[in-house]
Amino acid sequence: MALLDGIVSRRIETSRLAVSLLERAGDPAGGTPVVLIHGNLSSSLFWQETMLALPAGYRVLAPDLRGFGDTDPLPVDATRGLRDFSDDLAATLAALGIEAAHLVGWSMGGGVVMQYALEHPALSLALQAPVSPYGFGGTAGPEGVRLTNDDAGCGGGGVHPDFVARLAAGDRTEAAPTSPLAVYRAAYVHAGFRSEHEDIWLDSMLSSRTGVDHYPGDSAASEHWPGFAAGTRGVTNAMAPGHFNAGGLVGLEDKPDILWIRGEADAIVSDASAFDINCLGQLGAVPGWPGAEAAPAQPMIAQTRAVLDMYRANGGRYREVVLENCGHSPHLEYPEQFLAALTDHIAGTCRRAG
Repeated sequence: MALLDGIVSRRIETSRLAVSLLERAGDPAGGTPVVLIHGNLSSSLFWQETMLALPAGYRVLAPDLRGFGDTDPLPVDATRGLRDFSDDLAATLAALGIEAAHLVGWSMGGGVVMQYALEHPALSLALQAPVSPYGFGGTAGPEGVRLTNDDAGCGGGGVHPDFVARLAAGDRTEAAPTSPLAVYRAAYVHAGFRSEHEDIWLDSMLSSRTGVDHYPGDSAASEHWPGFAAGTRGVTNAMAPGHFNAGGLVGLEDKPDILWIRGEADAIVSDASAFDINCLGQLGAVPGWPGAEAAPAQPMIAQTRAVLDMYRANGGRYREVVLENCGHSPHLEYPEQFLAALTDHIAGTCRRAG
């Protein structure tokens, strides 16, 4: 594990599994807890620069989700949506004696944080480039209407097998567009961005477990285009709209403040996502696309905004921050702007609570 100076790692036993956890050396045990949740095909290693940059006085933590990093690789039951991950998070915080925390979720981690907030108290939520509250793929309109009852085009069947093979083999080259490093450079960050810690971020990606119980999961046949549908096992299926739906946030009685921060050039979470099968079909990259009525691209940004607008209308607070020339990883690409938005968000929440 490649750790930056000032970051320490340990494994803790919880009621559900053994969890690998990064902490900032010297943080007070009684400090304000800030918990950073990584996304798919990553781990806690991606958060290290942010952890070190956060102000003193916080207790900063970054756990690995199951099947990523050094946390136990228990299987993912996709029929539970992202609840395996959010239940693991609850068990982790309980083991640490933390009743409530400021939660920061990136990409799939944003979905984990949303799911957690549906069932547990949180001091605040920060959603960085989060998956839509209505899942990934297979829905239409800002209200997130499912297109088929089997979530055609969603889940494990949409992942390129060569990428999975290279991930499992630990490929560190940029020999093909499906190499993990090439995917990182093309999709995680904006064009031309380079980090001195790129080898660490690649280590993080390569820590992802592969297979039907992890990434990408299984797949099912479908009578609908493109011929496959979401399965019941593994990570990508856990975000299928039939399994994951966090729209219930709007009805929470106690609504934590929400920061939504994203890059305007995000290739993954977008109203024209390069990872949405329907969008790819519309572009001609997947043959046989049946048209916009049957298989429209998912308006991911519009869906998140619609839910958060309803959240605000029902008495909650949220702020949207959009960074120009920024991809899927604001905390890596524009760390100063990300840190300013996050610390303002946490401080404002604390002032209102006090």
